[in-house]
Amino acid sequence: MSILTTQALAKTVAELTAPGKGILAADESAGTIEKRLKTVNVASSEGARRDYRELLFSTPGLDGFISGVILFEETLKQKSVAGVPLVKLLQAQGIVPGIKVDMGTVLMPNFPGETVTQGLDGLARRLSEYKQLGARFAKWRAVIHIGAGIPTPSAIAANAHALARYAAICQEQELVPIVEPEVLMDGDHTLAASARVTEEVLHAVFHALHRQRVALEHMILKPNMVEPGRACPEPATPQQVAQATLICLRRTVPAAVPGINFLSGGQSEATATANLHALNTAVEKQPWVLSFSYGRALQASVLQAWRGEAANKSIAQQGLYKRARLNSAAAQGKYTAVMENE
Repeated sequence: MSILTTQALAKTVAELTAPGKGILAADESAGTIEKRLKTVNVASSEGARRDYRELLFSTPGLDGFISGVILFEETLKQKSVAGVPLVKLLQAQGIVPGIKVDMGTVLMPNFPGETVTQGLDGLARRLSEYKQLGARFAKWRAVIHIGAGIPTPSAIAANAHALARYAAICQEQELVPIVEPEVLMDGDHTLAASARVTEEVLHAVFHALHRQRVALEHMILKPNMVEPGRACPEPATPQQVAQATLICLRRTVPAAVPGINFLSGGQSEATATANLHALNTAVEKQPWVLSFSYGRALQASVLQAWRGEAANKSIAQQGLYKRARLNSAAAQGKYTAVMENE
């Protein structure tokens, strides 16, 4: 890796891990954004998707709490109603544009219920194009299911290898890789089961990253918090989630990693914020910046406020500003539940 590449990657990492700031995940695939828009009775046309994301990216003051935004490929190439590239709306606020580059999951042959993420073919070429369009970091998501007899070591290894290959290709192209191994909340598994699987997955991921010679100083980890499954009869408090998550991270994540930006994984907006706050108020000092990279936990109330109506743009943006502000406070250990009603 050349000195210039190292300097470019270090600059992007420093901006993404700025104190009190997190990352907005606005990289929903075509199928996912269609489902989200359908919940507010909006048809998923190209214009509707553009209008919604333009609303997000033009929110006044967003740069005070958001350091980067992950985009879908369509969005990276779209222009606003006024003809301004959407990526320039972010750059104008000093927010770093990024891009989701995986091509989704496929079932693993001979491994029922398990998937592997695809998209390595032609990745270097695509990254070069995305960089020209303004992207400075990328994201790749691996999906790990917990169930009867799964995950298997083979599924964990296959996903870890793909994440590591992706990360190495990103750094070669001067893009900071966000490495996202998500252990899903789907199911009735306990907090202890989630902790066991998450630890196993992170061990495998960092072993694979080491084998692929990925510079850990120039990447960001985007893991799940350690939580019981949605259907588990024993819910966990934010303090329990934080304790289990931090034990797992200290056992698996090298101190060289500069930032850990948690995914929300289907948590409600308030729960995701409360859990992040608990992580940042633990007694022990952590070697990493602990922040957020939320999708639904930043956007759920925004969508409900907008509902496809131009007249609702301002109030929807106020909703995004509020959630970003509260998560910024949580990332600094300064959040209280009272702030939800302010």
